[in-house]
Amino acid sequence: MGLKQKLHTLKEKYRGKKMAPAFNALHTFLYLPNETTHSGSHVRAADDLKRTMNTVIMALIPCLIFGMFNAGYQTNLQTDPEITQAMSLFSGEFWNWSNFVIGFWKVLPLVIVSYGVGLAVEFLFAVIKGHEVEEGYLVTGMLVPLIVPIDIPLWMLVVAVIFGVVIGKEVFGGTGMNILNPALTIRAFLFFAYPTWMSGDKVWVHGAVETAGKPDAISGETILGSLAQNNEIGYSVIDMFLGFIPGSVGETSTLLILLGALFLIYTKIGSWRIMLSTVLGALAMGLIFNGVVSAGWIDSSSKFFGLMNTEFWHHLIIGGFAFGAVYMATDPVTASQTNKGKWIYGFLIGFISILIRVFNPAYPEGVMLAILLMNVFAPTIDHYVVQGNVKKRMKRIKVKTA
Repeated sequence: MGLKQKLHTLKEKYRGKKMAPAFNALHTFLYLPNETTHSGSHVRAADDLKRTMNTVIMALIPCLIFGMFNAGYQTNLQTDPEITQAMSLFSGEFWNWSNFVIGFWKVLPLVIVSYGVGLAVEFLFAVIKGHEVEEGYLVTGMLVPLIVPIDIPLWMLVVAVIFGVVIGKEVFGGTGMNILNPALTIRAFLFFAYPTWMSGDKVWVHGAVETAGKPDAISGETILGSLAQNNEIGYSVIDMFLGFIPGSVGETSTLLILLGALFLIYTKIGSWRIMLSTVLGALAMGLIFNGVVSAGWIDSSSKFFGLMNTEFWHHLIIGGFAFGAVYMATDPVTASQTNKGKWIYGFLIGFISILIRVFNPAYPEGVMLAILLMNVFAPTIDHYVVQGNVKKRMKRIKVKTA
């Protein structure tokens, strides 16, 4: 008897019983369900939730692999005097076995914990509440390891994932009912519960925490951290664009994020309106700050000068802005649903992200808080967009009947 037949037998055995959702989830995850709709109207399409989630995961895989190499590269760059700064995407200083081994053994446990704990909570709630296990966590489980520091303790990640899945999703009814992005809820919990492990200059490069206070300590300061302290940055624009910089595991390479965005747009999974409007909002806020500096309204002694004086378009390629705009802001559950609402929603995310980034030096990365804030206001935006359309149609009706 093959595995498919065994799973089908178990599914039939536990049909209608308490553990049925767990066996059904395992069966439908590995194989295409053999059940079809026999009554009522329905849309015939090749895509379903599982295929949608898998498409997003495919767009994230390049960021994951690059993050593994970059984790090892950033460590070796500071500990091995023979390693030099990579100058191109095909540099042998970056793509080598030593870098990959370090990154692989640091990132893999994050992925395992994220999926293991998150899916366990999903299965537990499915069994308790008697509903089917949805595939929504497949993407969240991949996003979480990509948006945390490389040396985050695994027990902290366990606590955060449980909090994010339970409070961020299950209490609202599960996949499709949550108002906050679960992955960002997990990151927000980590930031506010364990701030010393989510910010500063000792968490973004493997080994920096262990060497803190020693003469040969590893520095893990990010570009945003340097700019927030009005310091000069030691990276070129090409370094920032390609991703040869310290940061969260999967957020450093703007190039790969851009390719992922094009893939999501091509497959019609991600909204190009939200991505584009988020970029426009960030550029608008960046231009305003550049104008303030140019007008002489703020001088170099101000603690806000470093980030205000940054070229407005540089904000797009540093920090987690690009990753948030492509993979977080476009979450179809928590984002605005109307076309006009998507433009407003995305623009405000970009605008507020740079605003928080500049005016909060203690936390010079505002995209997480901006997206969570707009998640809350997305239904309100859609409501007023719909009401506006209704009023326009009522006016047209009155004109025709007059």
